[in-house]
Amino acid sequence: MRIALGLPSRVPSASGELMLEWVTRAERLQFSSVVVTDRVVSQALEPLSVLAMAAGATRRIGLMTSVVIGPTRETTLLARQAATIDTLSGGRLTLGLGIGVRDNDYFATGFDFHRRGRRVEEQLPILRRLWAGEPLSNEIGPIGPRSRARGPELLIGGYVPAIVRRIALWGDGYMAPGGGEPESMVKMWQQIERAWREAGREGKPRWVGASYFALGPNALDHATRYINANYGYNPELAARRLRSLPASRQAVEDSIKRQADMGVDEFILRPCAEHLDQMELLAEIAARVR
Repeated sequence: MRIALGLPSRVPSASGELMLEWVTRAERLQFSSVVVTDRVVSQALEPLSVLAMAAGATRRIGLMTSVVIGPTRETTLLARQAATIDTLSGGRLTLGLGIGVRDNDYFATGFDFHRRGRRVEEQLPILRRLWAGEPLSNEIGPIGPRSRARGPELLIGGYVPAIVRRIALWGDGYMAPGGGEPESMVKMWQQIERAWREAGREGKPRWVGASYFALGPNALDHATRYINANYGYNPELAARRLRSLPASRQAVEDSIKRQADMGVDEFILRPCAEHLDQMELLAEIAARVR
């Protein structure tokens, strides 16, 4: 199982210099991918912009979103942005796509929160069509560069039953954003594999898991501050995130082993602090459990 590193793009002190140091050091430390998350109503850095910078600063490491909130974005622009990053990086983009759970992200962008599931199902075939170099319609021609035959790797994230069919029809695999119980994740994965086979898809879908983490003497403080800042709008959810968050070397190691035993192909660990020692400490653990 490969270990991917989340970037601290949602901390208030996030800057270009900080992101550049994280992505270049992550490549040197042999992480499989660098990963960004998405929110609209926040002061976080915009994720695709961060990956565009990372594409120019690195040569090997994967570039991943976990996840972009697709229905808050205009579809043809999203297709162009993703295909452009994939082209400029030599085919290193994995676009994790989800629908989000916060209504204010939709209020801010002018899209209907209650139509987000239907909207993403309208977006998925359009993304695939444009990435294949096909015209948008009979009246409108192709939009954006062709990066690969089917475009960037597309992983569909979430926990609702509808994602099983979406992955079978349009996705390359499953993006588990983090926070789900292992038993429910395994059950979801079994349903995805079955739907994949029934749809006549070749090969196997890919499974990417995720978790926050914190390490070092102030790990619990970092974790509490970060989780409350990002999930404090829902105290029950924040408490659940904190309970499942590994905040020691042993807990992180156990979390990695548990994901590997479940069959996850790549595991994202997202830091709760921007300090570079978080990356260094995680690299030591990852090297030990590989």
